[in-house]
Amino acid sequence: MDTEKKVGRPKKNIPYSLEDIEKLATMQCTREEIANFCGVSVSTLKRNFDPPIKKGWDKGKRSLRRAMFDKAMRGNTTMLIWLSKQYLGHEDAPNKDGNTVPLP
Repeated sequence: MDTEKKVGRPKKNIPYSLEDIEKLATMQCTREEIANFCGVSVSTLKRNFDPPIKKGWDKGKRSLRRAMFDKAMRGNTTMLIWLSKQYLGHEDAPNKDGNTVPLP
């Protein structure tokens, strides 16, 4: 029988896993939303679980970007226009010289 007294705070059983935290971050949940789900403070979450959160955020952005490009390449005109503005610098107003005189 172990009669030695354990030192420190007792370990809590946590009802969530690192995978749960990463999945929530993949859905672009904020730290506040994830902390609320886990029942911890934002500072605790940031201190202990920042790597899986950042990994999840990046994973979600990649998935979203892939879906947007797929949609554009399948012919979605709205997505093609939006992506061309974001990545190619296209603009709605082609008249940059300030000349607003109507054509004859």
